[in-house]
Amino acid sequence: MPTDGSPQTVDWDRYIAGTPKIPYDARKFFWWRNYRDFGTGVAGDLFVHLLSGIHVLTDSKGPEKIFASGQITYWKDERDVPDVMVGIMHYPESKEHPSFQVMLRVNFVSGNGDKGVTRFIGSEGIIEMTDKGFIVSHSIMSKAPGIGGWDALDTYPKAMQEELLKRYNQKYSKEDQQRPVKPGTKYSAPEGYDEHVEHFANFFEGVRSGKPVVEDPVFGFRACAPCLACNDSNFQKKIINWDPVNMKLI
Repeated sequence: MPTDGSPQTVDWDRYIAGTPKIPYDARKFFWWRNYRDFGTGVAGDLFVHLLSGIHVLTDSKGPEKIFASGQITYWKDERDVPDVMVGIMHYPESKEHPSFQVMLRVNFVSGNGDKGVTRFIGSEGIIEMTDKGFIVSHSIMSKAPGIGGWDALDTYPKAMQEELLKRYNQKYSKEDQQRPVKPGTKYSAPEGYDEHVEHFANFFEGVRSGKPVVEDPVFGFRACAPCLACNDSNFQKKIINWDPVNMKLI
């Protein structure tokens, strides 16, 4: 906090306008993110950036079902929003993309350090977004469903096992039983690239020329609303249903 913060240097009455009058509290002014009355917690602070990226890459309008759970685990300093939170969002099938699920997690005191990662996990591989690029790795299932090992085959009589294996090998060729191998891809941004510079340059160009930007107010609202719904879900202990097309609660 600044050392000169006080009722004389802060317009406290204007700050709390529209809310029940309470005495000046430096923490609620300078550490406003920690309080439901003044901020949106970790969901509004951090989840929104993740959803923005996901929506850009998938052209999605947002989820239709949101559930979140959080708690104050470490920072027991009278804050009233979680320092650990998990959000689960279901995205419906649309003309832009198939149905998928998003799982978000934030932990302010993670023993893993100040690290974050976004992964797109599909049926044939993973795209991992990094600070300066992305990594694509593949894990493709064989055409044949597999037999033996983790199923019940080994528990059957030997003659039955042999008969089932015979049928399996007749139905699926050696090629069908092999898992395809596909090399991965790693992309790194050019040396000297700064996403913040690009971000601001794009915004300023939109202001100067009137050129539409991707993240306009509608885009922003569609990313923000599900994050605020995470807070509602956590405090109300229920699933929040959302209409991502018409942008309203159901």
